[in-house]
Amino acid sequence: MTDTIVAILAKELNQNITHVENVAKLLDEGNTVPFIARYRKEMHGTMDDQTIRTLADRLQYLRGLETRRAEVKEAIAAQEKLTDELSAAIDKAQTLAEIDDLYRPFRPKRRTRASVARERGLEPLAALLRDTIGQGMPAEEAALPFVNAEKEVLTPQDALAGAQDILAEDLSDDADVRKRLRALLFRTGILHTTGEEDGTYAMYHDFSEPVQKIQSHRILAINRGEKEGKLKTSLSGDDAMTQMILRGALIRAKNPYIDILTAVCEDSYSRLIFPSLEREIRNDLTDAANEQAIKTFALNLRPLLMQPPVKGKVTLGFDPAYRTGCKLAVVDETGKVLETAVIYPTPPHKKIEESKKTLHQLCKTHGITAIAIGNGTASKESEIFIADFIKEYDGNLAYMVVSEAGASVYSASKLGAEEFPDYDVSLRSAVSIARRLQDPLAELVKIDPKAIGVGQYQHDMPQARLGEALDGVVEDCVSSVGVDINTASPALLVRVAGVSKAVSKNITAYREANGRFSSRKQLLKVKGLGPKAYEQCAGFLRVPDGENLLDRTAVHPESYAAAETLLTLTGYTAADAANGKLTDLLPRIDQLGREDAASRCGVGVPTLMDIAGELQKPGRDVREALPAPVLRSDVLALEDLKPGMDLIGTVRNVTDFGAFVDIGVHQDGLVHISELSHKFLRHPSEAVKVGDVCTVRVLSVNPKNHRISLSIKQAGKV
Repeated sequence: MTDTIVAILAKELNQNITHVENVAKLLDEGNTVPFIARYRKEMHGTMDDQTIRTLADRLQYLRGLETRRAEVKEAIAAQEKLTDELSAAIDKAQTLAEIDDLYRPFRPKRRTRASVARERGLEPLAALLRDTIGQGMPAEEAALPFVNAEKEVLTPQDALAGAQDILAEDLSDDADVRKRLRALLFRTGILHTTGEEDGTYAMYHDFSEPVQKIQSHRILAINRGEKEGKLKTSLSGDDAMTQMILRGALIRAKNPYIDILTAVCEDSYSRLIFPSLEREIRNDLTDAANEQAIKTFALNLRPLLMQPPVKGKVTLGFDPAYRTGCKLAVVDETGKVLETAVIYPTPPHKKIEESKKTLHQLCKTHGITAIAIGNGTASKESEIFIADFIKEYDGNLAYMVVSEAGASVYSASKLGAEEFPDYDVSLRSAVSIARRLQDPLAELVKIDPKAIGVGQYQHDMPQARLGEALDGVVEDCVSSVGVDINTASPALLVRVAGVSKAVSKNITAYREANGRFSSRKQLLKVKGLGPKAYEQCAGFLRVPDGENLLDRTAVHPESYAAAETLLTLTGYTAADAANGKLTDLLPRIDQLGREDAASRCGVGVPTLMDIAGELQKPGRDVREALPAPVLRSDVLALEDLKPGMDLIGTVRNVTDFGAFVDIGVHQDGLVHISELSHKFLRHPSEAVKVGDVCTVRVLSVNPKNHRISLSIKQAGKV
């Protein structure tokens, strides 16, 4: 069946079948997705990491489907009931639901009304009712021979009721019937909700929407409301068409017992089929909504992690609070903590002048040029205080409000305690906030991705599936940026493809015992880091000041000889590359011919061009090509906003229904999907992503509900 799986994947992903087969083999051999995506391009036709992860997920599902197919066949065969026709039907089934439908009649059942009727010998009566054509004796007369006091069949009516139970269960176990009814219910079904007229779920107090059209975020909202006891849900479908399908499957032309069989159809559907299909459809809707939410979360997480670092600035981390005071942490350009303090500019203390004096002393002593303010409790008051201070300050100073989602999780974690054993939880949070501005990726990898706060309904998701998807995003981001092996924390190292938790600690232990790494080769001396792990991680670990120029780049050690050959072929040296003098590298490669140059270097064209890109800019940070974060020096109040205003903002979150944009008033404004673009959008992520800097127009402001409605399409994207 492996060939079939590869063919299915190739068709679903619109990829070459050989490339799909190669990726499957690479995955089976224990290669990581980032390694395959970056360093095996000739084998997969330059698929990106997301496509490869999708392939890996579907490969696992389809293999699980094959396993289930084999299990079902084996179970039916053990009952000596596996026919060629049934075996072929199981082989053709495309989903687990279809396979389970085929297995349903053979699955061991708990004691049911139908099984009791079978024990009482009523199966022949059921067959008589179902199969009689033309003239037949009255039903009660046909049932008389089955009356048996010992078997608790006391009257003909008891016998007929038992026979009907058997027919109803048989009908509900018919795989073809279930498949047709499931499709019908998906096509014509309507989901209804009722609940409170006010509150969180007000829009669902009397709500109906077709199953086919209901959006995933509404499914998740309804599920949560139902779980909280605030909503009641029901599903309805096309009952007339349903009964036509059931009668067509059970009742033959000229059957004299049509009334009884019609009642069987109605009973089978209402008592057995519909409750089961309703659960299946609700589960399918939830699964699809979960996958969409996980996809949205992953889409948001990637640009959040890939935000450009604010380099070369001594930064003040400002963790706002009321009663306990605002915690401050000064960190230098490398993230090293220089000084900490606590000030009380917010209520109830309002020690504003005293706080300004402390802040002034810190700024002058350490040359602070950037302030990162957490967006939690008392953030608005803190931002106003900082903006006021900047107006009076006689130096170059700006601030940015930073999402502190997950900062408290990190601060209270074992990792936070290990990194800053002498600081209390709130001071660790201030350090984390400062470092988030300086290098978002290096800091955010310390936090469980689910706690970072982008996306929707993350706590309602299947946590294992969500964690797996988000961990993949983090791994891909870390791999694309690369990691300085001499400064990276264990929390960052463990996110590198091929590096386990134990190995990440061993790398830092080796560094502490032997000093800085001077080459990638030294990694092989790290305990637990064998040849396979080295192969997977080496290209993503950098030695910025390494003896070998290539150790500073994303060129894999296996391609060092190819890189050196390329330099020789094009008339350059490693020194030329180090000094940025490879301005004509690509024209020279084209002059040689890319295919010929790649052949002479012993690599494929995609790898050759990757090597060329790295040689042109050794040690480059891919994040530097993205728009820089917006640093502010003044603050707006909600009351300052007027419809028609155009403002610069930063996208903080993207959901299924729109994007939330920080415009510097503490409360993020919502750009509904209809206001994101003049084009039709299937999803907001087609227009914006987290971290985008954009111009927005204020449409409306509701101070009472703290709601701001914005538009990008009316103002234009920067």
